[in-house]
Amino acid sequence: MKDRFNGILLTRNEAKETIVERKELSLDDLMDGDVIVEVEWTTVNYKDGLAITGKSPVVRRWPMVPGIDCAGTVVESSNPRFSAGDKVILNGFGVGETHTGTYAQYARLNGDWLVKQPDGIDGRAAMAIGTAGYTAMLSVMALERHGLTPDRGPIVVTGANGGVGTVAIALLGKLGYEVIASTGRPEEADFLKELGASEIIHRDELSGPAKLLNKERWAGGVDAVGSHTLANVLSMTSYGGAVAACGLAQGMDLPSSVAPFILRGVSLLGIDSVMAPLALRQEAWARLARDLDPEKLEAITTEIGFQDVIEAAKDIVDGKIRGRVVVKMGQE
Repeated sequence: MKDRFNGILLTRNEAKETIVERKELSLDDLMDGDVIVEVEWTTVNYKDGLAITGKSPVVRRWPMVPGIDCAGTVVESSNPRFSAGDKVILNGFGVGETHTGTYAQYARLNGDWLVKQPDGIDGRAAMAIGTAGYTAMLSVMALERHGLTPDRGPIVVTGANGGVGTVAIALLGKLGYEVIASTGRPEEADFLKELGASEIIHRDELSGPAKLLNKERWAGGVDAVGSHTLANVLSMTSYGGAVAACGLAQGMDLPSSVAPFILRGVSLLGIDSVMAPLALRQEAWARLARDLDPEKLEAITTEIGFQDVIEAAKDIVDGKIRGRVVVKMGQE
C-alpha cells in the first residue's frame, strides 16, 4: 500500500463554491473504516457529476473525496467478512457524500457496506454496471415483486439514454418485456432498439404538465427523471400497474394527483440504492450476473482514465453521456 496516492478532493471557498482539485492524498485524508480497498475501477454517475460541479448539494461534509462506487481488492481488513485479496463492490451508504469516496487509489470503508464480486462479473463489468445499473436492477426487481410480468403490457423507461435507462432497457428486454423508451435524443433510436426497446418516444411527450388521468398506455415504468415526467408516466399507467421511481433528472417535485392511485390502483414504488440492505444488494448483483447480457453491457460502456473523470462529470450533468462510463484507476 502506497503512503501517497492520487485522488480528487472537493473543498469550498468563502462563497460556498465547489473547488475541485486533483492532488496527492494519504490515508490520513480518508475517514475511518474497518476495510481498506485498493480501487481498481470506478465510474461516473449522475450524482458524481452533481457533486463535482456543485450543481446540487450532494456533498454534506467538507473536504470530500468524491465518488460513490468502486470495484477493487481488499488490502487490509479487521472486518470478519473480508480478508486481504477479496474482490469487492461498493455502492452507496453516503460514500462520496458524507464519507470520503472512491475517486482515489484507496478507499477506507465500513465492511458492512461491501458486497463480494459475484461469479461472472469482474471489476470492470461491475463498474460498467455501477450504481446506475444496480439501481436499474433494483427497479426491475420491485416491478416483479409487484407482480408485473411481460404479458401485462409494456414498460416505459424514461431517461433512456442514461445509465439507469440503458441498463433497465437491456434487462427488461432480455426478460421478455416490451419496452417503450423515452429519450430527448431521438437520433439514438437504433441504439436503444438494439438494447431491447421496441418503441421510442420523445421525452417532450412526458415533460410537460400532466393530466389527472390520461389514456392507459403501459403496465408500468422505470423512471429516473421525476417531476412532470413521473406525473405523466403515472397518469398513463394501466389499472393495477406500478412505476419504480429512482431518479430526479428533471426535478425532485411530483406535480401529480391521487387520481392514478385511487381510480386505477396504480402503485408508486420508491427505489433507494443508497441504504438498501445487504440481502437485497446481494440478490441484485446475482441477478445482474445472470440477467444482463455482457455484449449489451459492453455496447453501452465507454472506458476512460482517471485523468478524465472531472470532465466526464461535467458532461454527464449536461446530458452529453450515453450509457455508462467506466474509469480505470491508475490509467493516466
